[in-house]
Amino acid sequence: MIRYKEVAFTAYPATDIARARKFYEGVLGLTPNAAVNPDAKWVEYNVGPGCIAIGSSPNWPPSKDGPSAALEVEDFDAALATLREHKINFIIGPLDLPTCQMVTVRDPDGNRLTIHRRKHG
Repeated sequence: MIRYKEVAFTAYPATDIARARKFYEGVLGLTPNAAVNPDAKWVEYNVGPGCIAIGSSPNWPPSKDGPSAALEVEDFDAALATLREHKINFIIGPLDLPTCQMVTVRDPDGNRLTIHRRKHG
């Protein structure tokens, strides 16, 4: 039997790492978890105990129907304001549900990414 400890990372394909970094770092405010070479084809960002990564390979094209990670935020309204400030289109939501708030956007390659906040109690 395989026993799992955690999700190591969720990765998104990117056709242009520099453009993708502008979104993940400039819009979402993520910081690479290690130094990044100018010609890097893979960048990882720690998010709490998890990790989200972007990578580029001709054998791994982006897909609008591909994976979707949800990033848990502390302040959903502030996150929405930042997305709006950067004129990021929403493809789902924003939703205010009984258990959470969420909005789904696309990165520059069309991959889905959800910004999420759990409601407690």
